[in-house]
Amino acid sequence: MHPNPAYRSDDRLLLDTLIDEVGFGMVFATTPDGPRVAHVPLLSTGDGAVQFHLARGNALARHLDGMTALAVVNGPDGYVSPRWYKDTTRVPTWNYVALELEGRVRRMDSDGLLALLVALSDKHEARIAEGDFWKIDKVPEAKLRGLLAAITGFELEVQAWRPTLKLSQRDTPEDLEGAIAGLEAQGSVAIAALMRNLTR
Repeated sequence: MHPNPAYRSDDRLLLDTLIDEVGFGMVFATTPDGPRVAHVPLLSTGDGAVQFHLARGNALARHLDGMTALAVVNGPDGYVSPRWYKDTTRVPTWNYVALELEGRVRRMDSDGLLALLVALSDKHEARIAEGDFWKIDKVPEAKLRGLLAAITGFELEVQAWRPTLKLSQRDTPEDLEGAIAGLEAQGSVAIAALMRNLTR
């Protein structure tokens, strides 16, 4: 994560929104088998924790309960060319949004796991414009029991939030506008929109 305090944010609502909008991240931990990472859908509880689930066969699943782990959410990013600045003697950079969440992990019980799966599917189904809303009750009970037995739910209680929102905050307004326009022209509209909305 970038050490410059200009790229930090204490806006918890903004950080929860990032988790909600991206919806996917990585969980890292050092295990007796060595360092491991899992790529997972994430759900913010809204009260300082994130929930996720892993296949029981995942290399992290048997170790995580009670461990301190790191969850990482990557937001939009984009290459910033010096040609977009008034001062073209500057060097290229990369703008990005990322969030590290460090905390203690606990295994969820079966009711908590089911509630997580319902919340995740309901949230993402609501974002799909076409077709019938899918609900977990469409899965026959015996099949659902088998699926639930194959995964484990976890909750990470966040003890440290380490966000980086590197959005050209230190640039002049003219160079900021040049970078935004350049990124938009290259199709990096998400990072450009964050630069436009969060740097003013």
